[in-house]
Amino acid sequence: MTTKLDIAPNSDRELVLARIIDAPRENVYRCWTEPKLVTQWFAPKPWTTPRAEMDVRAGGSSLVVMAGPDGNEFPNPGIFLEVVPGRKIVLTDAYTKAWEPSEKPFMTVVLTFEDEGEGKTRYIARVAHWSVTDREEHEKMGFHEGWGQCADQLEEVAKRL
Repeated sequence: MTTKLDIAPNSDRELVLARIIDAPRENVYRCWTEPKLVTQWFAPKPWTTPRAEMDVRAGGSSLVVMAGPDGNEFPNPGIFLEVVPGRKIVLTDAYTKAWEPSEKPFMTVVLTFEDEGEGKTRYIARVAHWSVTDREEHEKMGFHEGWGQCADQLEEVAKRL
């Protein structure tokens, strides 16, 4: 199970998930950038991720589809804003394919991956929202529990690589 880190948000619109993951940095990064791996951990169980499509480069599009236990699918399109292989990913839902503005921007995610020694990774997800209301909504949706469960699932997949 991942080890929690206590890292404060930078603003009242940000949520932070920080963990030490018991897997090498490159494996954790791969779990965020390879669709066949994303589908194995991205949604908190009993939800699933039936498909993921990614063009991992600045300006590249991303589509991750989550499915609820009832089978209803929830597509999550977005764009990669910055990609530093093995170290950092910045993505947003403010745009969809080809820089087309989304109907309702919700968040920008900054992921960092740092070596923590002994094959472990310092994994930090900073999620900046467009408003305090959006941040509060994300918390009520179960950000800490859901993203925490996903971090544990990510660790399981990354350890197997």
